Amino acid sequence: MNIPRSEHPFPQMVRDAWVNLNGEWEFEIDSGVSGKHREFFKRDSLNQKIIVPFCPESELSGIGNKDFMYCVWYRKEFELPESFKGKRAILHFGAVDYISTVYINGKKAGGHRGGYTPFAVDITDYISEGTNVIHLCAEDNAAKYNQPGGKQSYNYYSVGCYYTRTTGIWQTVWLEAVGSTYVKNFYTYADIANSSVMFRVKLGGGNYTGKKVAAYVTYDGKEVGKAETVAYGENAFITVALSELHLWGAGQGNLYDVTFSVVDIKDKTIDCVNCYFGMRTTAFTEKGFELNGKILFGRWVLDQGFYPDGIYTAPTDEALKNDILTSMELGFNGARLHEKVFEPRFLYWADKLGYLVWGEYANWGCNITKYDSIDCILPEWLESVDRDFSHPSVIGWCPLNETWDANGIRQDNRVVAAMYHATKDADSTRPVIDTSGNFHAVSFEVFDIHDYEQDYKKLEGYYSKLEEGVMMDQIERNPARAGRQPYHCEPVFLSEYGGIKWDVEAIADGRTTSWGYGAAPTTKEEYLERYKNLTETVMKNKKMCAMCYTQLYDVEQERNGLMTYHRKFKFDPKFFYDVNTQKAAIEEEE
Repeated sequence: MNIPRSEHPFPQMVRDAWVNLNGEWEFEIDSGVSGKHREFFKRDSLNQKIIVPFCPESELSGIGNKDFMYCVWYRKEFELPESFKGKRAILHFGAVDYISTVYINGKKAGGHRGGYTPFAVDITDYISEGTNVIHLCAEDNAAKYNQPGGKQSYNYYSVGCYYTRTTGIWQTVWLEAVGSTYVKNFYTYADIANSSVMFRVKLGGGNYTGKKVAAYVTYDGKEVGKAETVAYGENAFITVALSELHLWGAGQGNLYDVTFSVVDIKDKTIDCVNCYFGMRTTAFTEKGFELNGKILFGRWVLDQGFYPDGIYTAPTDEALKNDILTSMELGFNGARLHEKVFEPRFLYWADKLGYLVWGEYANWGCNITKYDSIDCILPEWLESVDRDFSHPSVIGWCPLNETWDANGIRQDNRVVAAMYHATKDADSTRPVIDTSGNFHAVSFEVFDIHDYEQDYKKLEGYYSKLEEGVMMDQIERNPARAGRQPYHCEPVFLSEYGGIKWDVEAIADGRTTSWGYGAAPTTKEEYLERYKNLTETVMKNKKMCAMCYTQLYDVEQERNGLMTYHRKFKFDPKFFYDVNTQKAAIEEEE
């Protein structure tokens, strides 16, 4: 049987000794959430088969169960290859929704809470020669755990902008052999002015005394720098002077390769990992968004990260790449990765292609009118920042999206502010938006707003006085925002607009109707004229530094994409390319 999604799941850190565990696993739905009491982790078999890494709701999984599954179990047998001998064995899960418990050969070995970030279990002390067995229990009950679910529907059916749920494993599972002391992660700090790069290398495994870490950097196969340092605790700080400076930029996926080696006191290499990075800087200034110190207008699009057959999981690696290529063909230079932490392979292709993305968390589902709700979002959000820190394509963070009041109770601004400041503490190299749309609690770098007005003349009027520090829509159009969205003449990012409905894939089951923003155009000509007018209105406003169109493709019943859910262009992409790539007013002033 061919292994689905057989490529390395985390190409930014690759070791020679690794094994992809995707493919057929045993599977069982634990409707009573009683499997732990019944010791499913000791069972020799489960009652169904599933194809990992696809969630059981998806057709690609072979299950296709769209109902609520509050607990599911997985079972897989494996053998360690010869290349693992003498090394530590790490079991990786790319993402499992939501609470995971891992058993190896009947013994609990680890676990994780969160549906979007990876976790790893050192299983060295739990395995033996020959056949070993993994059992995984995944609990997924949003009503019980106040858990973030992004765009996953909380009703049986998908509705509006909520879609089919994901339960259990939805990213690649793999084994990796590492040294007794090994590279756990690395963090890149580009110093363009001095043509150098500083790395913080985080070590795992313990026993750090006397260990050295070496970095060997190449560009296009040519050595351009190297350095070595001593580890202090679990961290090693290495600065490498680069003999050649190649900037990463929009459409310019210039990447350096770097090999990190951990060396013991006898100069023996005990761990080695192949990585990559990009040299670039990002910031918001009074003028707008800057990439490598130059103004760049953000021509971005909303990407939900859903697939008809895999739901949260792309059917192939090529599908991830193609989503970026088609977006670029439409004239966009990046995307908001919306209400979901995308898998690392998507970011890999964004890195390679020079595609700018905003990292965002799937906060919908958490009630932030109470401060203690921060416990269900902050830990995993910081895990995602940690995972993606060195991806040059990630040009900013947005921990929250459209934070709303609930049941007549206002959001707790302390939650929004804490998310912003914690993100800034974790990564001071990137801009941060506290919450996309509303309600802002911290507004330092850019003013982010959503507006689905379909009449371009009205849209123009709402924002015509931005240069005077007036945000017209705050009071006149939405009294609830009065005094809650303070505007201080920052550059404005219209991070959701458009959403023009055009349904070319009629829903056949008769259960629901397609959904979009505002009244849909009645002709193709009206659609294209509306898109052109709305987009040009945004681009010609001198205070608008970026835009994000909703959306790249349809998702289930939401039919406001520029492509269908099956990634077919609805109109000639050249039309959108010509509109989107016009020079914006903020660029004309440069």
